[in-house]
Amino acid sequence: MAGIEPEDDEDSPDATVALRETIIRRRAGRPLGSNKEQVAIRFDKDVLEAFRATGRGWQTRMNDALKAWLKEHAPG
Repeated sequence: MAGIEPEDDEDSPDATVALRETIIRRRAGRPLGSNKEQVAIRFDKDVLEAFRATGRGWQTRMNDALKAWLKEHAPG
């Protein structure tokens, strides 16, 4: 219920404060100051499979590969 604060726990008096601070710090989405933009885009299945096969962080590696390509080529 809104506006009702939980009672302090005698056995763990700092738990409520710590939990509240954790909840306040966590926010959904990208960190503040991030220059990333969410878009909908289509790639060939084999390209996606190759990057996904590299495991966690595949989207970052795909972004890095595109950045490297842009250093050597002009888009278009």
